Amino acid sequence: MNNSPSPIRNVSSVYRRELRWFLLPYLLGTLALIGIPALLMLGLAFFTYDAISPPVWAGTLNFQDVAAEPQTWVALQNTLYFIFLAVPLRLLLALGLALLLNARRRGVGLYRIAIYLPTTIPDVAYALIWLWIVNPFYGPLNLVLRAIGLPAPDWLTDFNTAKLPFVMMSLLQIGESFVILLAGLHNQPREVHEAAAVDGASRWQQLRHMTLPLLKPWLMMLAVRDIILGFQYTFTPALVMTGGDPYYATLFTPFLIYEEAFDRFRFGQGAVIMLLTFVVMAFLLYSLFTLSKGWGYADDV
Repeated sequence: MNNSPSPIRNVSSVYRRELRWFLLPYLLGTLALIGIPALLMLGLAFFTYDAISPPVWAGTLNFQDVAAEPQTWVALQNTLYFIFLAVPLRLLLALGLALLLNARRRGVGLYRIAIYLPTTIPDVAYALIWLWIVNPFYGPLNLVLRAIGLPAPDWLTDFNTAKLPFVMMSLLQIGESFVILLAGLHNQPREVHEAAAVDGASRWQQLRHMTLPLLKPWLMMLAVRDIILGFQYTFTPALVMTGGDPYYATLFTPFLIYEEAFDRFRFGQGAVIMLLTFVVMAFLLYSLFTLSKGWGYADDV
């Protein structure tokens, strides 16, 4: 009986070992840039620290201060508003454009480039562009609305509409999601769709029962990414465009953390708000996983 290891097993072992070496720099970078700062943030939440004096143990005092501050809950509410509105719209728009531009036809490459192009604009420049777009007097958005007879809101100066430009901004920066879903569509076996078409399945039936289930892992990955991104995305627009106004309508948790830590020099309170943000983010991701009944891989598809 031959007890020598199988060539296939040897190749698999070498492949896994190479993957570990390729992932090692990324894991070390994640540990240095994310893991260690996160642990320091967790410890800092229990200290009073102003970046000048030595840290002083405060116990749960920082947690009590943050919980008693109305701005904390206003910022969290605004952030959740943005996430619950922007994330589904971003996924639907990216999916719709990927389905529309999946087939190869003349000029489709230019449309794909146009969709991805806004993603390459730096955040500050993009915020300044949108500050001009939503200007209530001479902004092109209101000029178009007035030209077609629709009401032209004051956008960033109106408490009721101030958060909507942030959502609209995010809807034009879906280039990465679009590319990923386009890759997911190209990865689907064409033979399965051709066989379904021969059996009489309509395009809607193929989309509902084949395309979307096969795209579930990709959609879940993008949903997780957009939820995490949603807790960070609003910082630069809020800093450049509104400063949290009007009446705290655009005060989001990243901007509040910045104000607490680098404006008021209350690093302990800022760390507590960041910890609260992580807890809410983890709860949303767990809820997403529970409601979707898995990530869609293997037998879940």
